[in-house]
Amino acid sequence: QDSSMMRLAAALLLMSAIDTVALVVSSNKVLTPRMQSYLGACMGESHRLPSPRMQLPLDTPPHVAVVGAGWGGWGAAKALLENGCRVTLLDALPDPCGEAPYLTPTGKPFEAGTRGFWKDYPNIEALVCSLGLNEDEVFTPFTNSSFYSPDGLEATAPVFSASSYPELPSPLGQVAATFSLFERIPVADRVTMLGLLYAILDFTRDEETFEKYDRMTAHELFIRMGLSKRLVDDFVRPTLLVGLFKPPEELSAAVAMELLYFYALAHQTSFDVRWIKDRTIAQAIILPLASALGELPLPQLSDSTSAAASEGTGGGAALRVLGGARVTAVRVGVDGLVSGLDYSTKGEAAALDDIDACVLALGAKGLKSVMGGSSRLARAAPELCRAAALGGIDVVSVRLWLDKKVVTRSPANVFSRFDELRGAGGTFFMLDQLQPEENLWGQDEPQGSVVACDFYNSGALMPLPDEAVVELLMEKLLPSAVPAFSDAVLVDSFVQKYPGAVTWFSPGSFRSRPPLETSVSNLVCAGDWVRMGEREHGAKGLCQERALVSGLEAANALARKGVLGGAHTTEHEVIPIRSDEPQVVAGRNINRRLMQALSPLGLASPWVR
Repeated sequence: QDSSMMRLAAALLLMSAIDTVALVVSSNKVLTPRMQSYLGACMGESHRLPSPRMQLPLDTPPHVAVVGAGWGGWGAAKALLENGCRVTLLDALPDPCGEAPYLTPTGKPFEAGTRGFWKDYPNIEALVCSLGLNEDEVFTPFTNSSFYSPDGLEATAPVFSASSYPELPSPLGQVAATFSLFERIPVADRVTMLGLLYAILDFTRDEETFEKYDRMTAHELFIRMGLSKRLVDDFVRPTLLVGLFKPPEELSAAVAMELLYFYALAHQTSFDVRWIKDRTIAQAIILPLASALGELPLPQLSDSTSAAASEGTGGGAALRVLGGARVTAVRVGVDGLVSGLDYSTKGEAAALDDIDACVLALGAKGLKSVMGGSSRLARAAPELCRAAALGGIDVVSVRLWLDKKVVTRSPANVFSRFDELRGAGGTFFMLDQLQPEENLWGQDEPQGSVVACDFYNSGALMPLPDEAVVELLMEKLLPSAVPAFSDAVLVDSFVQKYPGAVTWFSPGSFRSRPPLETSVSNLVCAGDWVRMGEREHGAKGLCQERALVSGLEAANALARKGVLGGAHTTEHEVIPIRSDEPQVVAGRNINRRLMQALSPLGLASPWVR
């Protein structure tokens, strides 16, 4: 009897404790995610706690971890900080903010990959303006790009923004430009591009059609649309190799079509591109952004929460950047929410606890590393396991310092049809034509041209020793493209290899790419490979603009869902690219109605399945 009374008393005490906890929750007291997870497990489904931020006081800034400090990560951090959040940004790079430029062993500056800024990059342009930077001091003028084969100059892409060409409906202006700028590709081959124009009207007809195009290789589509082998080999293939970093036979037709439309066919000026005018992207844009965000203070806190909220933020700063921090696991509590991260720094294990949300701004390689240590997240978000299983593309970046200036038609150049590439796509940029030469030589006296060369899909080049890669450029590729390179002597060189560094848009990969919003309500994804669903943006492909927008939209998704609390619902503006031209809109509408009529007969887009 005494035992029964004791059990009854214990039950009453437990019920009282549960009611007390429920009262604490409903009265808006602070509970950390770890406390939420524990209490949720204790109380069961009948006392399920609300979403992460619903029970926190309005004056407590939510703490969000952003993993990855590329364009997507910085975009998310910017939107979150301006929404009153506290952000911890983690990246494996020692200096994610761009304060200390990467130097070669001989003290010269180096940047992996030379990335362009195309005409339709409105959000990056708005970011530069918001930082008080002069656009003309950050970017070069728009430049031509030239394509070289073993036969010499094949084609030069025009700059319509600064030319005498009138603005014509697309693609009339682009076609007109080919007559003077396509040096060797015959007109009969160029006109076969018309078959691709119809596919551009058709592939976005609806989601089912897009996925059919995604399952097809770009190579098969080009054959079915009647593109000539000469046009593909001399122009389209090298364009894809340096734009999506794979040949047509290894690329999704849908993604290839997105790239060609966004960068070449949407508008006459779509292919107009410019470059960083001085030093690197990190120094020119990311560093001013990081400095501006680092000055943002935490919102005013109540006395009861200020100490906890500002702990570890650097004296009340809203942003904390952890460089050299490689995230090894994302921890998910029993309530199914992300509550913390594990990471390594300088060979030591560390943890970030009590976070209210997380943004994964990673590529396939980084995501695979994180998911490998996150077993509970793998169970909760199988879509991230599928994304982590996608392949990556090898990249080799080279910089050459020469003893004399080499004159080329264009500062930006593409290698085409060279057997020495071993299946890779290749580019070479005359940095001395784009930037002040005194900033390219470090502490050395400037001498001649500085050339940045990048190889994509470079798996067959990766095993070569560095000196063999340099020899390949100096003795074969560069002199074959521009004979004046034969007279130049190499002063210094540097080679870096990046295995699996770039996402591969393989056929059928669309459904495996990570979604903006995951199955875990306080976890979102950012990056140019992310599927944005209803928030889809017009910038396509492996694209800096798309990556930045995805970060803004990731932060907006957290705000929109209420994950950040009722006081943090402000969404960052996302600027759309230019609208499709009327003839494209009309063509797509006509095609959609035609295919709807043919669909019952099984004749809608019969070239895809």
